[in-house]
Amino acid sequence: MAAGELTRDGRARVLADGNEIPLLALGVWQVPDGPECENAVRWALEAGYRHIDTAQAYGNEASVGRALRDSGVARDEVFITTKFYPGSRDPEAEAQRSLERLGVESVDLYIVHWPQGGPTWAWEGMQRAHESGYARSIGISNFSASEVDDLLKVAEVAPVVNQVQFSPFEFRRDLLAACEARGVALEAYSPLGTGRHLRDRQVAEIAERLGRTPAQVLIRWALQRGLIVLPKSTHRERIEQNAQVFDFELTSADMQALDGLDGTGSTDRALEQPWW
Repeated sequence: MAAGELTRDGRARVLADGNEIPLLALGVWQVPDGPECENAVRWALEAGYRHIDTAQAYGNEASVGRALRDSGVARDEVFITTKFYPGSRDPEAEAQRSLERLGVESVDLYIVHWPQGGPTWAWEGMQRAHESGYARSIGISNFSASEVDDLLKVAEVAPVVNQVQFSPFEFRRDLLAACEARGVALEAYSPLGTGRHLRDRQVAEIAERLGRTPAQVLIRWALQRGLIVLPKSTHRERIEQNAQVFDFELTSADMQALDGLDGTGSTDRALEQPWW
């Protein structure tokens, strides 16, 4: 299958390096290490999620690993993403430490969490981690279009994803177009706006008409754009509901109405205000 194509079941996408990535992931940002994180991951795997997204900065890789081992789901059936914390200096060494905490031999995707210190300096170490077999694919997060281009000028192994804040309310059209044109898949984090977007009147009206939850509508919007989407929850019912998004479609009118909620001006920037 060609890069960018969806698998036959519509639940995964082919990356530029040929690896397949499930479109729906559980994000565990701000989930404390320990039982709360373990339960969320276990419930997600029971609900059919096959992609878990963690990071060195989250401090919960060990919990993700324990939940995976206790789940009974085979390692090769679950796509695991972690991220290099750019306050450290050696992505390859930090990848080894992540593997120890996760209790796995490799991760499926290893991402530079944000471009602190510039977009290119960490990439040599990311490529070493990839060459050493610590990560099957490598990518980036919070990179604007210009930073993607700066990285591509020096990369021997190109990033296959860019994980950014993305939803109808942060519909960064120009960034999406730039990434797609360069063979970089876009991953949407905070698709629910950490809960803010669930209270929007237009989202709620579409959800009520379809007999769905506002979260399902927002997740479905991302899926219909071929995006990888990372909703986060620690509540079992919501985790299960958020997985029930492959059995309905939004109409073109619904998609257009949601598109109109964008507040970014179709920007090619990953963030309005970088935090580093």
